[in-house]
Amino acid sequence: MASDNASSVTEFVLAGLTDQPGLQIPLLFLFLGFYLVTVVGNLGLITLIGLNSHLHIPMYFFLFNLSFIDFSFSTAIIPKMLMSFISKNNIISYDGCMTQLFFFCFFVFSESFILSAMAFDRYVAICKPLLYTVTMSPQVCLLLLLGVYGLGVLGATAHTGNMLFLTFCANNLVNHYMCDILPLLELSCNSSYINLLVVFIVVTIGIGVPIVAIFVSYGFILSSIFHISSTEGRSKAFSTCSSHIIAVSFFFGSGAFMYLKPPSILPLDRGKVSSLFYTILVPMFNPLIYSLRNKDVKLALKKTLNRKIFS
Repeated sequence: MASDNASSVTEFVLAGLTDQPGLQIPLLFLFLGFYLVTVVGNLGLITLIGLNSHLHIPMYFFLFNLSFIDFSFSTAIIPKMLMSFISKNNIISYDGCMTQLFFFCFFVFSESFILSAMAFDRYVAICKPLLYTVTMSPQVCLLLLLGVYGLGVLGATAHTGNMLFLTFCANNLVNHYMCDILPLLELSCNSSYINLLVVFIVVTIGIGVPIVAIFVSYGFILSSIFHISSTEGRSKAFSTCSSHIIAVSFFFGSGAFMYLKPPSILPLDRGKVSSLFYTILVPMFNPLIYSLRNKDVKLALKKTLNRKIFS
């Protein structure tokens, strides 16, 4: 129960990334540049996959959705973040804050599970190639995608519901550039061990289950690769997984560092910097990782450009 002198907070003020005036404009242009690269990269990859029929296979079906998630994820965070660099008080309403938190959690969980679905796709392709067409049929891919987004909704609902039960007192300054879980818990005047436990359990499931699935998939993949007799065959198998391994390491590494440590070990000011990796850098680098290291995507880009030039 909230204390009697607790006031009803109808809006929050986002503190932003830094309060140093000399850094505001340079950071504004830096992160605006990051956002433009993210938008162009992800929408470009979505367009390439949509326009080129040879990319209409399960691997690129999931990559299409990963790019959609990354584009939406960055759009839910960065525009409001940019306001903190040009506005003295970057105000967000209570409802707006809870909405941003919901979509933030939804896209984080969705990305976690779609990365595990992509690992399963690679497992089937390398370990069960003769059954690939049957196992990764359009119906199965659609079911996996529904599971990805369904689990994203469940995780986001659990976190947002947990926040809605909290009471926020007179202090409404969120020590972050977005409405994130830990800063809101710190701001609340009635958060308890139960609230922290809910956060830990949901985050552990949302990160732990996909990580286990990915490790199991790659355990079988490595076992199959080591049984390939030719060096060329092993190299080709490794190359099909390298981009995914880089993306997985980048995303889960930064997320685990932020959320699977107690706040006393990772203060919020350092946590803001850590969260830049998975909220801004991961969505920006994913299309680069999957395009620069992928012959099919580069071929699709060349064909698309040729069609535009000679049309």
